[in-house]
Amino acid sequence: MSRSGLPRTARTTPEDDELLTTAQFVAWLKIPEGTARQWRHRRYGPPSFRVGGRVRYRRSEVTRWLAEQERAERERAPYCAGRASA
Repeated sequence: MSRSGLPRTARTTPEDDELLTTAQFVAWLKIPEGTARQWRHRRYGPPSFRVGGRVRYRRSEVTRWLAEQERAERERAPYCAGRASA
């Protein structure tokens, strides 16, 4: 345990640990807010949680989830991954 009372493994940089609001999350991914609500309801998408009744997303978890989505897409269609759409 650190002096802050948090396990040492829980420490990350402030940028990675930033909590995003739903508005920030959907703006970053350029998706409708309704899509984020559906994902949360269906337990799809990056992990989220409530703070004071408001949904928050940890930036590091969103980044990790996006990397997983990209990797899965490349495995599904390796011949077109990375190609720009016409």
